[in-house]
Amino acid sequence: MQVTGPTAFFGAISGFLAVAFGAFASHALQDPQAKAWAATGFQYHMMHTMAAFAALSFRNWGATRARFAPPFFFIGIIIFSGSLYALALGAPRSLGLITPIGGISFLIGWAILAWSGWQLFRAARKESKSP
Repeated sequence: MQVTGPTAFFGAISGFLAVAFGAFASHALQDPQAKAWAATGFQYHMMHTMAAFAALSFRNWGATRARFAPPFFFIGIIIFSGSLYALALGAPRSLGLITPIGGISFLIGWAILAWSGWQLFRAARKESKSP
C-alpha cells in the first residue's frame, strides 16, 4: 500500500519555494553576506525537502516510523532556512538566534529517519534468515 499523506503535497510546495527563493536570491541580492545567508538557506531547504520525500519511500517500504520525520524537516526548513532568508532580506541579526532551533529540528528528523532505516534493516535481516 502506498502511503503519502500530506508529505507529498507539502514536499512539492517546499521544493517550489526553494527554487523560487534561490532564484530570487541569486538575481536580486547584491550584498555578499546576504547572498551567503540565502545560499545556505536554499541549500538546507532543498536538501531537507528531498529528505521528506525519502521518508515517503521509507514508509512505503514498511518503516512506519518514518512518518514522523517530515514534520521535523518542514519545521526545520521554516525556522532554519526561513530565518536565513529573513536575514538576507534585512531582518535584525537577533533573528539569527532562532536558526539553531531549525538545525535541531533537522537533526531530530534525521534521527527518526535513521531509526526507520534500522527498522527496515532488521526486517530485511529477519526475512533473509527465514527458510
